[in-house]
Amino acid sequence: MTREWFLPIITAAIIAVGFITLNSAGSPALVRSQFVALLIGCAAIGVVLVLGRVRIMQLATTGYALAVILLLLTMLFGTEVNASRSWLKLGPLPSFQPSEIAKIALILVMARTLHNRQLGSLTSYLLPFALLVVPLGFVFLEPDLGSSLVLAAIGVGMILIRGVPVRQLLIAVALVGVLVPTVVWPRLAPYQQQRVLSFLDPAADPLGSGYQVLQARIAIGSGGLVGKGYRQGTQSQLGFIPEQHNDFIFPVLAEEGGLLAALLLLSLYGLLFWRLLSMAAECPEDRDVLVISGATILIGFQVLVNIGVTLGLAPVTGLTLPLMSYGGTSLISTLLVLGIAWTVHRDRFKPAA
Repeated sequence: MTREWFLPIITAAIIAVGFITLNSAGSPALVRSQFVALLIGCAAIGVVLVLGRVRIMQLATTGYALAVILLLLTMLFGTEVNASRSWLKLGPLPSFQPSEIAKIALILVMARTLHNRQLGSLTSYLLPFALLVVPLGFVFLEPDLGSSLVLAAIGVGMILIRGVPVRQLLIAVALVGVLVPTVVWPRLAPYQQQRVLSFLDPAADPLGSGYQVLQARIAIGSGGLVGKGYRQGTQSQLGFIPEQHNDFIFPVLAEEGGLLAALLLLSLYGLLFWRLLSMAAECPEDRDVLVISGATILIGFQVLVNIGVTLGLAPVTGLTLPLMSYGGTSLISTLLVLGIAWTVHRDRFKPAA
């Protein structure tokens, strides 16, 4: 076995843990639906492997434009779920979240834009900033705070990796400090503001905004070292954990498998990120480095926030746990971005477009 196969093997291991946990947290119908999404995701990986790095990068601008159009259609004709109009249904196709497509499109178009671009003057940031703000604005207005944060993390993270002078970085930090309380906070829906406030003291509203976090903490803490046993978790099996098949699947694993199962999953994620970063370091072209780094930021940020939410270390944002949580669009998009990273690394020594 060569190192080329580390990424798919680690990915498959996390998916296996996800299916085992989902089989306990959800119904057989959810497991079947997730399996179909897995097959589609594997097919998507096959497509990008056939396309190759050059054609993928050539399609970056087209993919970005398509993602923006889909986000616009979502605002106009999308389906509202949990007070957020973030789902879109086109004809006979099943509903999906265009924001997941936008995350991947942003990675590719940012990598192509930042490639060999001299950053320094304020005007040099205008195009990367515009490319970030357009999809970010649409998603924020849905409103989908979780996906908005992911898009922001991708855009800002890739710019930082490309390199930012200290002076420009200080200006950006000051700008964010002004915009968050004056623009971002007033635009948040009341329930989103309440989530942020309850993060500071979830016990203040134990049956309302703080309920999810408190129940998740109880489940994780009651798992102990080795857990209560598969399908033996009282919090999960008795339905005390809301969205336990989706955003709060980690407490199910921790309650039934204990600290050992939680550490196993975290170790697998650690290996995944280590492999992605080592792949980025092995690429001679900065554009390829940016693509793989963007994929790492996309997945890593969601893992950090999702598990942070269940531990009470971050406000509830509605982000899934990549490769673990139930959700066809999430699983397919995560596999697709990993497939793109794998393809870019495979073709790293081939002539660029």
